[in-house]
This record gives sequence, structure tokens and C-alpha cells, in this order.
Amino acid sequence: MRIKKKGLCALLLSGICCFTILSGCGGKAASGENESLENAPTEDVAEETGEDSANVGEFSMQDIMGETYTQEIFEDYDLTMVNVFTTWCTPCINEIPDLQKLSEEMADKGINVVGIVLDCIDGSGGTDEDTVEKAKMLAEYTGASYPFLIPDESYLNGRLAGINAVPETFFVDKEGNIVGETYSGSRSLDEWKEIVETERKGAVK
Repeated sequence: MRIKKKGLCALLLSGICCFTILSGCGGKAASGENESLENAPTEDVAEETGEDSANVGEFSMQDIMGETYTQEIFEDYDLTMVNVFTTWCTPCINEIPDLQKLSEEMADKGINVVGIVLDCIDGSGGTDEDTVEKAKMLAEYTGASYPFLIPDESYLNGRLAGINAVPETFFVDKEGNIVGETYSGSRSLDEWKEIVETERKGAVK
């Protein structure tokens, strides 16, 4: 069933406004526009996993449609762009259509795009079904066809722990190694293309 855009906009704006009242938003960071994040997973998660932070390790995550993904998602691409976002974050939402275009235009260059919806996990570590439904509507509204993953209990072996502003973007090579720079804040399509080309050259050396 198709979802009316007007209703979706109202729902998303309502969620954004509620969160802004409760916690406030970050302004423009030096590296791009982002929003502050409360109740994020802490660095204790990373300590508990004992994983090497330079490699994502083994994991199993479901996307918002219920499909399961593992570390094998990285194997067929030279470089995967991992974009961590929330459903209430305005800069995150605004850049999703550009990330979709990037995934379409750079797939033949060995580039993959994956989203991780950080707020699909509630304060007790369980899946927030209401947020999953919002993420589904968001995917339809923005035209995103790349996967929106729900964090697993380990928060990607600790990599998602300690994130205090979204969106945050990092890159993973086909061996599962986290490579290059971490980028805080949103970017335009042209800016992301330039960044991806730079990170791809470094990853395939």
C-alpha cells in the first residue's frame, strides 16, 4: 500500500519536533550539519565485545524489512559507505536521496551504500517497532533502495558505541576493515562523490 507523502511528512516532523523539545539539536559542525544524540549506546559496549575496532568482525543484523545481513555484505564491493542515522534527524533525512543516487551511480565502481538506523533500538536494547515503521515510511518517501539495518545487540561489535551526533559515516573495505576517515554531518551528492573517490583510492591500494 502506498503511503501518502503529506501524512509521512507530518509524522516525521512531529517526531523531530518532539525530540528537539526534549534534548535540543546540534548546529552546524565544522565537518557538516548534524544533530546531537541522547541515549546513544555507550563505549562500554565496545569494551564488552573485545573486538578490534579496525575490523567490523562477524555480525548478524536484520534490515527494516526483516532480511538478515552479515559481514558478507562487504565482500562484493571494494568499498562500502556506512551511514549511521536516526529517523528524527533532519540532516540525515535530507541527504538520503543523494545517498541513493550515489549508490546507483557508483555501483559499477565497486561502491556500496548501507544505512544503519540507530534509533531502531530502544533504551533496553530491544527493537523499537514504532521506529522501524517510521524507517519504512522514510525509505519509501526518499526512494531509498539500499538497506536500512537495525543495530544488533553488540552495536556492530562496538563500532556504533559512543556516537553522539548523527549522521555519522564511515567506510569498510571488502575484508571488513574500517578504512579512511570518519565523517560527522551531512554532505551534498557532489561532496560525497569526491569523498568516496578519495576513500576508494586508499582502500584499493
